[in-house]
Amino acid sequence: MPNQDLLDRVCIILVRARNPNNIGAVARAMHDFGFRHLRLVNDYPVPFESARSAIDASAVLAAATTFPSVAEAIADCSLVYGTTAVGERVLEHPLQALPAAATTILSHLAASSQSATQATDSATPATTAEPHPEPRIALLFGSEKTGLSNDELSHCSALLTIPMQQHDDLRHPSMNLGQAVAVCLWELVRQPGAPAISTPHAPAGAAVLERLTTLMIDVLERTGYRRHHPANSDDAQVRRLIHRLGLSAIDAPVWMGFLRQILWHAENKQ
Repeated sequence: MPNQDLLDRVCIILVRARNPNNIGAVARAMHDFGFRHLRLVNDYPVPFESARSAIDASAVLAAATTFPSVAEAIADCSLVYGTTAVGERVLEHPLQALPAAATTILSHLAASSQSATQATDSATPATTAEPHPEPRIALLFGSEKTGLSNDELSHCSALLTIPMQQHDDLRHPSMNLGQAVAVCLWELVRQPGAPAISTPHAPAGAAVLERLTTLMIDVLERTGYRRHHPANSDDAQVRRLIHRLGLSAIDAPVWMGFLRQILWHAENKQ
């Protein structure tokens, strides 16, 4: 089993989950496998008291946090996996089967932890009072009926799917929300832990990438690009492009500086 400190940085995010019993089942799976951080993105309050399936998982539900948007729910995350049954969906992201995704997640956790430790160790004495924050990993699960929308998927770094047997009735197989979360968490804890991939700098977090996305959209709008090329510059497409760049925490501010300069010239041209 991987180090518990690494698994404690994994967040399970339920987007538009409606059934309290499904949410309770998710909380129970998290409790059973040692995960604590449950986040919900919903337009309305979720009645946790109705989650009868959350046996022994009251602490997970009590600590659950709600967010008005996916962007805010993943703001402290440096890697975001969206879950999908694929079906007829046209994919715009890298797709991994669950075992491969779990290996990537564990490697990313170990590598980002190493980068955070190095950043803290290299800090000057005057700046060591606050430990360098270790970024989290997010697993996004969509609503029971429709899964994640294309806009919600645009916030993801990659997608994962649980391999299942295709049946003769041509219906694409899918799992209940609680089952899907349990299988994903089991895959994470059953692995011995992947070695850290050596990276010189920690990856840019989701909040930084969202600011960069907003700035890029503003540049495209002010320069007239979106007016002439609307088919390839909607918000979700731009967000996916930014995520595919794989920017580090050091490089992302440099790109924002480039874009701000372009924006300044676009606003001040004669």
